[in-house]
Amino acid sequence: MKPVITEKSMDIMQRLNQVTVKVKPDSNKAEVKMAFERIFQVKVVDVRISNVRAKETTRGSKFKGSISGYKKAIVTIAEGEAIDLFKE
Repeated sequence: MKPVITEKSMDIMQRLNQVTVKVKPDSNKAEVKMAFERIFQVKVVDVRISNVRAKETTRGSKFKGSISGYKKAIVTIAEGEAIDLFKE
């Protein structure tokens, strides 16, 4: 699991107590919930999973490339509980 750091994910983390993370392509909701509860010792209320598509990019007019797709999970944590994804 790796945190997704965007303006939107930081906003829902503060307002709705939801954490957005990248997960393995073959993982499901039950696996993500169990892993979160075991690693961070928090009560997970809900898990939503979505696939982010790969995107093609260009730099200038000559160089083409791609950004690979991934699977992400938005995990809702119970009220009053918090986790620190950015500890060193």
